[in-house]
Amino acid sequence: MDDTFADIPVADATLASDSATKRLTGDERRREILAAVRTVSSELGVSHLSVSAVTKRAGCTRSLFYHYFADMDAAVTAVMDEAIDGFISELEQWNANRTVGDIEGALDTVAPLFKRLVASGHELPHTLTSNSGALYGGFLHNVVQRVAQYICDTTVVDFVAHHELRIDHVYETFYTLIMGLLMYIRTHPDVPDETVKEIIASTLHIEGYTAKYPERMPQD
Repeated sequence: MDDTFADIPVADATLASDSATKRLTGDERRREILAAVRTVSSELGVSHLSVSAVTKRAGCTRSLFYHYFADMDAAVTAVMDEAIDGFISELEQWNANRTVGDIEGALDTVAPLFKRLVASGHELPHTLTSNSGALYGGFLHNVVQRVAQYICDTTVVDFVAHHELRIDHVYETFYTLIMGLLMYIRTHPDVPDETVKEIIASTLHIEGYTAKYPERMPQD
């Protein structure tokens, strides 16, 4: 047996095990509270969000709610952060699965991805943002900010290693593009994937790498 573990008293080891269990249970309880926030908002509307309604749905005490969240605004922010984490996770999967150098293939897969992200909302109730311009504005800014930064740190880096990047103000361009796409797709959910693809390509001046516009291929 490893001497490091052999020297730990049994009582201390038991306490450590109990502590780990409590942390896991705490994480689960926090998730249950956030699920209750989503459910109450979805079923009753954001105007009915209250600590009492959420704790009743979650089956927990008010003191437990306040153990995890300073107030209802903090809980709503946590729900939105979870949705944003979901967006980034899907984007990471897309980035890991794309073939470096296959620009058209990347465009073909990222266009439906953006549509799916808007449609799914990652369990973010539409009611949570539809009745509050400030809430939705803040949420949208945080989504776009993180997505734009992620793309700049990964996909763009791969691109410039092989091609000339023909845009200035890279982060700002991606921020504006993503913001516009999300807003447009939200109000025009039936927009064809091909249209989304062409908007992305033309904005970033990479349409020359697609089969439709070979004559626009940059002369490196």
